[in-house]
Amino acid sequence: MNSAAFHGYWRTNGRVGTRNLLLVLSVTGLTGPAARRIASGLSGAVFAGTPYGGGLIGEDATAHRRTLAGLATNPNVGAAMIVGADETTVDDIAARTEAAGTPFAALVFDHTGHDALTLVDRGLRAGAKLLKTISRQRREPAPLSAITLGLECGRSDPSSGIGANPVLGAVADRVADAGGTAIVGETTEWLGAEDRLAARAQTAEVGKAIVAAAQRREGLAIAAGIDLTGTNPGRTNIEGGLTTIEEKSLGAVSKAGTGPIAGLVAYAEPPSAPGRWLMDAPAYAPESLTGFVAAGANLVLFTTGVGNSFGSRLAPTVKLTANPATAARLDTQIDVSTAPLITGEEDLSSAAQRVLDEVCAVASGALTFSEIFADGEETISRFGPAL
Repeated sequence: MNSAAFHGYWRTNGRVGTRNLLLVLSVTGLTGPAARRIASGLSGAVFAGTPYGGGLIGEDATAHRRTLAGLATNPNVGAAMIVGADETTVDDIAARTEAAGTPFAALVFDHTGHDALTLVDRGLRAGAKLLKTISRQRREPAPLSAITLGLECGRSDPSSGIGANPVLGAVADRVADAGGTAIVGETTEWLGAEDRLAARAQTAEVGKAIVAAAQRREGLAIAAGIDLTGTNPGRTNIEGGLTTIEEKSLGAVSKAGTGPIAGLVAYAEPPSAPGRWLMDAPAYAPESLTGFVAAGANLVLFTTGVGNSFGSRLAPTVKLTANPATAARLDTQIDVSTAPLITGEEDLSSAAQRVLDEVCAVASGALTFSEIFADGEETISRFGPAL
């Protein structure tokens, strides 16, 4: 698809934002309160941060830095303010932000005489200048290939696997076939269906990596003495009608569409090329969505069976359900109902086109309910102990 599919904000690195936000990013836990005050005092600014800082080691430290940098450089971020109590961390994230071409300002707590009020004052002044600059940017035509989707499901029931997730898969196919990118995470929800995903891998190595990732997560549960029954599917899933992890997984993996899977990425790792990608990541939605956004997703599609209002703070999150009762009950939380697919009033192709039309409208600026109610937040995963 070469013609314009939506209107977005072109960045200097060639990516396109569906939003034009000032991100106030606290890269250390000590500066979280001050950074929140800065963001709350600036119209058009959003806050994201971490409650952690010193003591992170190994894979945990690497993933944490990668996620922070990914948030700062997401295409929906028109400019970033990096706030921290550790100069080394601030300098690292600032360097990665500059390399991506994102305008930024960096504030270090130590440089204010350890005065949080001075930090807030400087942040408000610097943020005001950044906002004034990015306010001059205008939306311009962009192709569907400029979309990077994060695909999520939460509080699923049987309608998710029958009538919501397959629609997401069809949308993912259309975006990927047009040269865009679609990312599916929630590794524990591949269990019992990992062989189906592996069979679609572009290479044998990718197929083996998919199976190994699912088995590793299962091994973590076994080593911790956890029986996934009752944990995944959880109580809400079971009450909704799902019975086993295999049953849940067969519905969940349908979000990945039907075409070839280009590769497997780590948590918050950007895909190296367009196409359909899997992210080896936790299943819990707040962590999963942040992984997608840090990997470059500029829009999220999120299905639910019984209801789930959570969304990303940085990527507009379109909520969908195929459960007719949920769509009626949560009519100011669900953005798109695919219930007509369940009731036989619509086929998969037309449902996918409706959702794709909504994707393009939201990418062009239409608000989602999670944005209207400010239900978004970012939550960075942890992967090990701290010193």
